[in-house]
Amino acid sequence: MTTSDLGMPPVLDRDAADERAVLLAAPRGYCAGVDRAVITVEKALDLYGAPVYVRKQIVHNKHVVATLEARGAVFVEELDEVPAGATVVFSAHGVSPAVHAQAAERGLKTIDATCPLVTKVHHEAKRFAKEDYDILLIGHAGHEEVEGTAGEAPEHVQLVETPADVARVEVRDPSKVAWLSQTTLSVDETMAVVDALRARFPALIDPPSDDICYATQNRQLAVKEIARDADLVIVVGSGNSSNSVRLVEVALEAGARSAYRVDDASEIDETWLEGVRTVSVTSGASVPEELVDGVLSFLAERGYPDAKAVRTAEESLIFALPKELRRDLRAAEQSKG
Repeated sequence: MTTSDLGMPPVLDRDAADERAVLLAAPRGYCAGVDRAVITVEKALDLYGAPVYVRKQIVHNKHVVATLEARGAVFVEELDEVPAGATVVFSAHGVSPAVHAQAAERGLKTIDATCPLVTKVHHEAKRFAKEDYDILLIGHAGHEEVEGTAGEAPEHVQLVETPADVARVEVRDPSKVAWLSQTTLSVDETMAVVDALRARFPALIDPPSDDICYATQNRQLAVKEIARDADLVIVVGSGNSSNSVRLVEVALEAGARSAYRVDDASEIDETWLEGVRTVSVTSGASVPEELVDGVLSFLAERGYPDAKAVRTAEESLIFALPKELRRDLRAAEQSKG
């Protein structure tokens, strides 16, 4: 299976009337925060041995979780499931101060794999709360990232999910209102809520920098490019992955005739391919590349050509491993010496 890189648009010559094509979004798949979180669990297993406990899914992908479980990671919903004194990794989505406090009370050894871009939003929440702003957090109820961010200043934060929610927002002082957002939302979806908030609260303060993470934005821009002329867009990602679900929505809004999310190639319905010439493929930020390769192989077996990569951005960001893990890795190296 090979791919060729088309670079920037135009994406496809629609005059090639009956030719099939497969377009592959670039960038796609793992972002720096996901890569860091997965490597953190792998290194922790190597260093401390199994079991290593992980609160919640380390990233929202069932294949990644299953692979780590096979190596000895134990995923739990809450810390009371972790034996006292054991090692526990906090997921890439972040946790509230209350969770940190509970871990300390139970004597747990913690490794914080929170994505640094999520940590940035936590810091923004604390700063706005310290300045006594009402904080309107745009995101999805129940998502771990939202719970962690709201937990930094629960008395100051209100969740706003859609523009329709704006009418129900109550603030103490309309001149002291700020907004933050979950990092994995659709950019367009977020700005629609922000516009509604600003119409009601003209003095609304923006976060000091964009909360939607670079990888989420890049993957949405890439899927817009490959979706414009696509008969079918396949997004590889798990159902609890917010950024993967958003990619399906973005593809449809960009003009794709149909778009579906699958965990892997086994979930593709062959009827989706009926009458389809152009298939575009992408993946969410927590998806290993081998799952995308499986989709491309599935298409190749059904007569579709090698994929042509459509590159809309370059990504080179790498995050350092959590400081607790770096410290113990250094100590282990020194003891060997």
